[in-house]
Amino acid sequence: MIQLTFPVGLLGCNCTILGDETSNEAIVVDPGSDIPRVLALLAKHQLTVRQIVITHAHFDHIAAAQQLKQITGAPIVYNQLDLPLVAMIDKQPTWVGLSWAGLGLAIPEVKPPDHSPADNEVVSINGIDAQVLYTPGHTQGSLCLHIPTHNLLIAGDTLFAGS
Repeated sequence: MIQLTFPVGLLGCNCTILGDETSNEAIVVDPGSDIPRVLALLAKHQLTVRQIVITHAHFDHIAAAQQLKQITGAPIVYNQLDLPLVAMIDKQPTWVGLSWAGLGLAIPEVKPPDHSPADNEVVSINGIDAQVLYTPGHTQGSLCLHIPTHNLLIAGDTLFAGS
């Protein structure tokens, strides 16, 4: 499995690309707002996006998901319990003293998920099975992805380093 984790955007949200080396299919988790970087890494590793998973609907995680979907055709997966946050996407940067203009970004188009996974549901691409774990707290719809075959947990903002 290819695992690429890197910070995106001003707040440094961790974006993760999980790629299957046999099929060249990938899951992109939390693309944030840095689509050029995400696309460059996908191209470098010759990966095709099959799913876009959002751990929660805060702007630093979800801002470019719709744009990535338009480019790749991949469905967007996140917990529908975060739809109230989606409805406030225009205001979210102000919660941390920022603005869309100050970020150099237009207010993004954010839509309901193409799929809202159930707790313990397995999100799969060829060769990679990720178990969805509901972890409400940071947001009502926060979720983590657990890939037991690779001893990996993608926690979004459920866990922070040093906390």
